[in-house]
Amino acid sequence: MKQAGAKADGKGTGKASGEASGKAAGKAAGKAAGKAAGEASGGKAAGEASGKAAGKATAKAAGKGTQGAAGATVARLQTLYREKVVPDLRQQFSYATTMQVPRIVKITLNMGVGEAVADKKNIDAAVADLTRIAGQKPVVTRARKAIANFKIRQGLPIGCMVTLRGSRMYEFLDRLITIAFPRMRDFRGVSTRAFDGRGNYSIGFKEQIIFPEIEYDKIDKIRGLNVSITTTARSDDEAKALLTAFRFPFRN
Repeated sequence: MKQAGAKADGKGTGKASGEASGKAAGKAAGKAAGKAAGEASGGKAAGEASGKAAGKATAKAAGKGTQGAAGATVARLQTLYREKVVPDLRQQFSYATTMQVPRIVKITLNMGVGEAVADKKNIDAAVADLTRIAGQKPVVTRARKAIANFKIRQGLPIGCMVTLRGSRMYEFLDRLITIAFPRMRDFRGVSTRAFDGRGNYSIGFKEQIIFPEIEYDKIDKIRGLNVSITTTARSDDEAKALLTAFRFPFRN
């Protein structure tokens, strides 16, 4: 993925830059400290030790700095939000400041695994599928109370969920809009009645194979999942305008 590649490039660049800076600084510090220590005590050991210590410290600091600078990536939709969505929504709803413009806070993916009651191995398969889809390790959700009719005991694993924020959230939203939705069978747009009245939107999928990360030949069973988009919008109209600005395919 783009973020993983950027992190790898950042580590490599940071390491190379850190080694080069560390060697240069180590030589300079070693010569200076060696000369001073030599004049004071007539020995070179102090200068060499100081030079090595300064070289390691400088290399470590330079490596971390370069890695942080090169490893930072900005998602495409994140840039779109800052440059286009914020000015358009501010003009549409007459917000006083840009801080009033609604934004997406998090995206939560939840997958229920009812068949885990009979076989706990199904949880591992669901966790693996959700990890590929989200690019992040999900947590296993457990039953809060026992239900005798469904043979569920308290604390029994019955699903998994993951919460995405920041760049990963925008990257998932980009893949959801541009790739996953068009791969749905008989897709004619998503409903506009799935808002909860407080600016949050939820949508369910019957099959996880619509996501490109899932290989159809390697899954053990078709599973559905629920995607919840949490925003700071104060009304459903504002939330709908926000998602529409991201080209969310609403019906009609």
